[in-house]
Amino acid sequence: MKYLIHIAFAWLGVGCSMAQFNPEPKKVTETYFPENESIQEVTPALKKKKGFTNYEELLGFLNELKDKHPSLVSLEFIGKSQKGLDIPILYINKNNNKDKIKVWLQGGLHGNEPGSTEGVLYLIYQILNNHQLSHLLDKLEFAIVPMANIDGYLKLNRYAADGLDLNRDQTKLMAPESVSLKQAFSNFNAQVALDLHEYNAYRKDFAKLASFGITSAYDVMFLYSNNLNVPENMRTVIDTCFVERARKSMDQNQLRHHDYISTKHDHGEIHFSQGATSARSSATSYALSNAISALIEVRGVNLGRTSFKRRINTTYLVALSFIESAYNNIELIQKQIDIATKSQHDVVVATTTKSSIDTIEVIDLDKFALLHLPITVRNAKDTQPKLTRLKPGAYLLNKDQGHLAEKLRILGLVVTTLESEQNFEVEYYTVVNYERDATVYEKMYMQTVQTEVKTKQIKFPKGTFMIETNQKNKGLLYEVLEPEAPNSFVSFGVLKTELNQELPIYRYLKKN
Repeated sequence: MKYLIHIAFAWLGVGCSMAQFNPEPKKVTETYFPENESIQEVTPALKKKKGFTNYEELLGFLNELKDKHPSLVSLEFIGKSQKGLDIPILYINKNNNKDKIKVWLQGGLHGNEPGSTEGVLYLIYQILNNHQLSHLLDKLEFAIVPMANIDGYLKLNRYAADGLDLNRDQTKLMAPESVSLKQAFSNFNAQVALDLHEYNAYRKDFAKLASFGITSAYDVMFLYSNNLNVPENMRTVIDTCFVERARKSMDQNQLRHHDYISTKHDHGEIHFSQGATSARSSATSYALSNAISALIEVRGVNLGRTSFKRRINTTYLVALSFIESAYNNIELIQKQIDIATKSQHDVVVATTTKSSIDTIEVIDLDKFALLHLPITVRNAKDTQPKLTRLKPGAYLLNKDQGHLAEKLRILGLVVTTLESEQNFEVEYYTVVNYERDATVYEKMYMQTVQTEVKTKQIKFPKGTFMIETNQKNKGLLYEVLEPEAPNSFVSFGVLKTELNQELPIYRYLKKN
């Protein structure tokens, strides 16, 4: 058995993407992740013994639901994948003339996480056919994308056809799928957003831990944002109301859970990161638009159909928990989003997080026993501001920066243009330190800058872009326009710059 486990880790180390490759020792599955046979076989993949839902089966399933529930369901397409396949979105809404909470659900953003798509399909079926859930449509309406990365999904590959990771593309918006998804999200104006994923329980680093390697013991991990540009009241509601209820649901169903953790290397040692602050991924990107937001990671990458029904059930139960929390907290959600939209906190440009010691629950692959493993971790909940700036009343972009203005609109921000020449006193950025990465990340050369901010009078011509900060998605505005922010247009090289250059971005402090 030990030889077989070594082989599994060796395969993972070279990035094996074989569709049905499964490193899970049978004893781990039988002891800790037995199959859930209570799941109804109602989705395409559950109706067959091998493989996963393909594109034709997906469309057939969605069209069948639309035909069966014509008064509740509409099926549209938000754009095309890079291989030319239409990306479906299902809208579910009961026309009862009530003010409802808008819930966005998304699966399959990473193509090698088929349990997420199947879990979303199972959830859709239950919402429409399970009479015990029919009350949800009295107060909620849904926009659901079950297979966000179609090209990657059909090859069981994490990435889109051009090699981009769609969950690292939420601010730079380079992939066509990212643009379509973000535009649909912005148009829907979601108040609750859930991105459903699967995670790899056999990370390469895990082979180096304990006496003979470990695997994760968690059925599910919760990733929710602690980005400091997400207003504190929203961060609190997400954690103490929505995620906490999901934790209790997992406990009731004997499913192990934890806040999301991942490994990183620090001076040759394996350390862990917990939680999220990065605007380049969905949990934070959605939260910066002042939506109740989380990304759910269910144990499943590279496991083929092992524990498939268990994974689908876990995805379903977590999503249902969030949906029920939305149903039960309509007034709370509306009030907290209103408070967040009106908030006037400083802009947090850069942050720092201290490390601490903690333990996580893992499965020791030598003894096949649960182990509480001590780890060094940087917890996003401990994030502190490192660089802040006063909140401006508006940002201005030179009129030749139309490509940036368009990205801002896709992000859900209102962008206007000056109708005549106007003189403003503004803060402007000059690059005083500059470094460009030598290697490509996500098709871009990252830039690290330090700027000097000074004030001057500028006469801005007609057509200059203005983006006021008194709007719901203002957190995204700070993340993409402040040059030193780690996911800004400057940092990602979307706006190229160089040493001593004045950036074409300006801060107008006086506008309300």
